[in-house]
Amino acid sequence: MEISNSTAGEVVKIKETLVMQALENALSYSAYRDLVATHALDNTSTGHEQTEALSEYTQLNNARMRRLDKTLKSAEAITERFKNFSKRQTWLVLTESWCGDAAQSLPAIQKVAGLAPNIDFKIVLRDEHPKLMDAFLTNGSRSIPKLILFDEEQQKISADWGPRPSKATQMVQNYKAEHGSLTPEFKKDLQVWYTKDKGQNIFDDLAALIA
Repeated sequence: MEISNSTAGEVVKIKETLVMQALENALSYSAYRDLVATHALDNTSTGHEQTEALSEYTQLNNARMRRLDKTLKSAEAITERFKNFSKRQTWLVLTESWCGDAAQSLPAIQKVAGLAPNIDFKIVLRDEHPKLMDAFLTNGSRSIPKLILFDEEQQKISADWGPRPSKATQMVQNYKAEHGSLTPEFKKDLQVWYTKDKGQNIFDDLAALIA
């Protein structure tokens, strides 16, 4: 299945097929958390590339997700919106253990998806699904996390989101416009922003997807 040289209708069908294929061996959130925790203990990471830096990021992200799983809380209006959302959807995320943005976003996605009676949250690894990843590039890049909303009743993709919440995306765009590329210092500042925001921008973005 090749997306290049395909019509718009064919591209949609290819994407839907790739999503359904990926769901056959997708992980639950708890299984993914166990996987990341195991890699953190083994000083390794998910993905094809193995480096000391990626292992260290995985350890940091494991601790970060463990904290966020316990502390994130959505506003009452967001909570009620998801509790009252009745459509059957599968939310599929492409990610890897070393991704800092994913470590901030996945616990928030799990938090609200878990409120909805008919949202099934699943995860696959980017490097194991290159065709699916290439069908959901961000400005030509394999940026993660990438969330895909799949409507189970209509068997079609209803929306996608990522790799960052809307406010963080604007911060990145503004910094790149001024400096050309992201520096290690900016990436640290971005993680500070995530900590201060406490998932609220992610919750708002996700609520808008089901409005």
